[in-house]
Amino acid sequence: MSFNGTLEHIPLVEVVQLLHMTAKTGVLSLKSPKGESQLVFNNGFLVGANHLNNSVRIGQVLVEMNAITKEQLEQALEAQRTAGSGYKPLIATLTEQGTIDKETAYKGLETLIEMTIVEVLTWSSGTFSLDASETYISDEYRYFPEKLNQEFLLSAQGILMDALRIYDEKMRDGTLSKIFFNEESHQSQPDKSEAASNGLEITEDLLGLDALDMIAKKIPDVFIGLKDFDPVAEHRRHVITALPEATLDQHDKLISYLATVSRAASTESGPPTTAVILLTRNSLLSHAVTTICNNENLFVFSTDEESSLDTIIEQSLGRDLYPVLLIDSPHNDDGDFTTSLVLQKAAKYPNGAIIIAACSNIWKSIGIQVLGTGARAVIPRPCRQCHDDSYVSQMISFLSALGPLLKTMRPIFQKGLQQQFIACFKQLKTLSAPPQFALVMLNFAAAQFERAITFVVAKSELVAEKSFGVTGDKADGPSPPLMFRIPLDKQSLLWEVVENGRLYYGQRSDNVLTSYLYKEIGTPKSQRALILPLISRGKVIAVTYADFGSNPVSPPQTELLEALSQHAGSILDNVIYRKHVEKPT
Repeated sequence: MSFNGTLEHIPLVEVVQLLHMTAKTGVLSLKSPKGESQLVFNNGFLVGANHLNNSVRIGQVLVEMNAITKEQLEQALEAQRTAGSGYKPLIATLTEQGTIDKETAYKGLETLIEMTIVEVLTWSSGTFSLDASETYISDEYRYFPEKLNQEFLLSAQGILMDALRIYDEKMRDGTLSKIFFNEESHQSQPDKSEAASNGLEITEDLLGLDALDMIAKKIPDVFIGLKDFDPVAEHRRHVITALPEATLDQHDKLISYLATVSRAASTESGPPTTAVILLTRNSLLSHAVTTICNNENLFVFSTDEESSLDTIIEQSLGRDLYPVLLIDSPHNDDGDFTTSLVLQKAAKYPNGAIIIAACSNIWKSIGIQVLGTGARAVIPRPCRQCHDDSYVSQMISFLSALGPLLKTMRPIFQKGLQQQFIACFKQLKTLSAPPQFALVMLNFAAAQFERAITFVVAKSELVAEKSFGVTGDKADGPSPPLMFRIPLDKQSLLWEVVENGRLYYGQRSDNVLTSYLYKEIGTPKSQRALILPLISRGKVIAVTYADFGSNPVSPPQTELLEALSQHAGSILDNVIYRKHVEKPT
């Protein structure tokens, strides 16, 4: 099982949340031009870390916490050095000496993980990869006293929030560098990086685990201090590992192509708008497609787990990215797996695109069949089983064409939405009362969201009026007035929209929505929401709130909503002006 992606497109915060939500177990390797760090997960919980700075180890963390003295650390390190075959991890040694207790060890590990996360938050670029290929029960755990014989798990969400708080405070105060120890602080630590570089297995002590958990993780690539990041070396490692029997010339051709793509400067500006989600068990294809997507300014996420797709797709939609699911159909697939998966995802995410990459072995048998189930395209991909002798040249041709193809993938907006917009636009000219204008806006919002409510703006509160999808099915039409009230708190998004008269669409923590609105209508699956004002004579008189309820996020056409709102306000002002002029004196 693996997860791969780039930190430019998927921030570490979202990676940690994703692994927590999907209860993943494994070692998350984080690489950047600064070096490499690791975070260790067990069923979605954080259990260990390896900080980029070799001086930041669990022993030094405990000293800085004043949990132990330097003398006590030296005694424990000396006990380790003289233990011979009876060597025990540092915290096991400190615990048996009676120097620290479990709670102190717990806090030390938590601090080490927080420091590692804060360090990675300072990176402007990098990659991540989760490796769960080698997980086993730790023999070193037996060194613990009976009272510690239980799993040692840390809440990923809790640690993440603490790390973000620390990061924000340090950034604000300009003291971010002071969270890390200086180089002098680790002179007394045994130098295990030299042993690591000689090919020895990285120990739990180096990882910061120190036998505090019941699992041990073997880091796939040894950490060696600060080092220059060489993308060519990364390409070479992936190519040689995947194609050990290929000739040197074949290796060089593929490595050279990937290196050229890596160095090519993208002409795109701004953040990605498309998310390519690759499902494959081919590690070389995963690496190559990731390289192509990075060059084309496309968000990319690769996984070999079908069960993870929903979480990744919904997270992409939640960031207003257009999801393109690229399914690498296995060589021996008879069509059942691929067609079943396409049917399921096309029905659940109608606003996304699905592309099937299939080898010649199954191209003819399932091509038309899969297109009939909702796939946007079926494309031929290189296959070693089918054409081993020409695999490298076919891979280069495939990748060269794939980038431009993925760039053409654009959302297909809901059928009839533009026609409905025009109809609403025309309908506004026939109306004469503010509630009628608000109802037109409510109807159009409900066409793009699962739930929508009109709120009338009072002096210090909002009063809930008609709604769609709140008290019944959206297809049942608008409900009677709901009549519950929400205070206009200055810290709320609702107050901001009423105050500045501008549309809001996004996701932000809001206590008023949580404490008042969602207690009345239920908490949506995603907190991404729309708040649309209706302005008359320079004042917001009503707002339309809309969210996706229990459905996945589907990026709306906010420009149409805003245009309709502005036109409604203009027509309403004209209606009020005419009434004022025509009023008998």
